[in-house]
Amino acid sequence: MPQMLALAIMAFILFIGELISIRTKAWIPSIFVSGVLFLIGYWTFFPEDIVTIGGIPPVVATLLIYLLITNMGTLLSLDELKKQWRTILIALSGILGIVVFLLAIGTLLFDFQTVIVAIPPLVGGLVSALIMSEGATAAGLPTLAVFAIVIYVIQGFAGYPLTSVMLKREGRNLLQKYRNNELTDYAPLATGTAEEKVQDEKPKLFAALPEKYNTDFFKFFRLALVGYAAYLASTLAAPIVEISPYVLCLLFGVLARSIGFLERHPLQKANGFGFAIMALLLFIFDGLKTATPQMMLEILYPLIGCIIIGLVGMYIFSFIIGKILKVSKEMAFACSLTALYGFPADYIITVEVINALTQDEKEREMLTSRMLPPMLVAGFITVTIVSVILAGIFVGFL
Repeated sequence: MPQMLALAIMAFILFIGELISIRTKAWIPSIFVSGVLFLIGYWTFFPEDIVTIGGIPPVVATLLIYLLITNMGTLLSLDELKKQWRTILIALSGILGIVVFLLAIGTLLFDFQTVIVAIPPLVGGLVSALIMSEGATAAGLPTLAVFAIVIYVIQGFAGYPLTSVMLKREGRNLLQKYRNNELTDYAPLATGTAEEKVQDEKPKLFAALPEKYNTDFFKFFRLALVGYAAYLASTLAAPIVEISPYVLCLLFGVLARSIGFLERHPLQKANGFGFAIMALLLFIFDGLKTATPQMMLEILYPLIGCIIIGLVGMYIFSFIIGKILKVSKEMAFACSLTALYGFPADYIITVEVINALTQDEKEREMLTSRMLPPMLVAGFITVTIVSVILAGIFVGFL
C-alpha cells in the first residue's frame, strides 16, 4: 500500500469518527467509531503495519508523547486552580475511588495485571492509554496491550450519558433556586478579552524578544529542550528511584511556564498540536492490529467489569467528599466523571445541557458560571495530570 494512500485512509477514518460524534452531539464518541473502523480494517484489507507505512513509526510516537505531555504542563496555572480547590479535591476523590475499588474488588474477579492496566486509561485519556499499552507490550502481554486501548475507546459510553443526567439534575436544581430568588451569589465568567490575553501571553524570559524571532521552530526548540531535561532527570534518578520521564515532562512543563521559558500551549502556537494528536491517535489504533475477534471476546468481561466497579467507587468517594465540602452529589459525580473523557467533551456536554435546560440568556449565564468552570478544571486535573502520573507509576508493576 502506498504511503499517502495509507495516511489518507487513516485520516478519513478519524474524520468519520468526528463527523458521527458531531452529528450525535458527542453521544457516540469519535474514538469509539474510529476504533471500530480500524478493527474492521485490520480484519479485512489493512496491512498490519498500515500506521508505520503511513509515516507514524513507534519512534515518532515516542517523540510526540514527550512534546504533548510537556505541552500539557504549560496549561497548568496555579492561580486558576486555587479558585476551584473543592473541584480538585472531588475529582481526586473520584479517581481514588476507582483505584481503591478496582484494587480491592477488581483483583478478586480479575488478575492483578489486568486491573493495573485498566486503571490509568479509565481515569485518563490518550497518553495514559498509550503508556499502559506500550508497557504491556514490553512485558510480553499482548492481550493486555489491546485491553488498555479498548478500555480507552469504550469508557466514554459510560461517561457521556451519566454526566448529562447529573448535569441536568444539577441545572434544574439551580434554576429552581434562581427563579425563587434563592441564588444570587454567582459571578459571571471572565470576558473573552481576558481569555485572549492569557492565550497571547509571552514567556517572561523572552519578553524583550521581537515577535518576528519567536518563530514556530524556536517554540519547538524550547519544547524539545524541556522534554530532554525531563528525560535526563529520569535517567539520572534511575539508580536511586524509577521515575517515568513522562511524569517529569508534565512537571517540567509546569516549571518551564512558571519561570517564563515556555508560553501557554506552545505546541498549538507552533501549529503542531493537531498533527501531534492525529499521529498519536493513529499510533493508539496501531495497537489494535493484534486484536482478533477471539481476543475481543476474551477481554469483554474484564472490560465491562472494570468500568462498572470503577464507576461505583468513583460515585461513592465523590459523594462522600462532596458532602463534606457541601457540593451537591450530582455536581460532585459529574466532575469526577470527566476522568472518562476530559476536554473537549466536558465543555460540549455542559454547554449542550445548559442550552437544553433554558432559553433565557441570564439563566444560561448563571448555569454557565456555576457548572462550566468546575467541569473544565476537573477534566484538566483528571485527564491531563493525574492519569499521566498514575500511568507512570502503574506501568512499573507490569
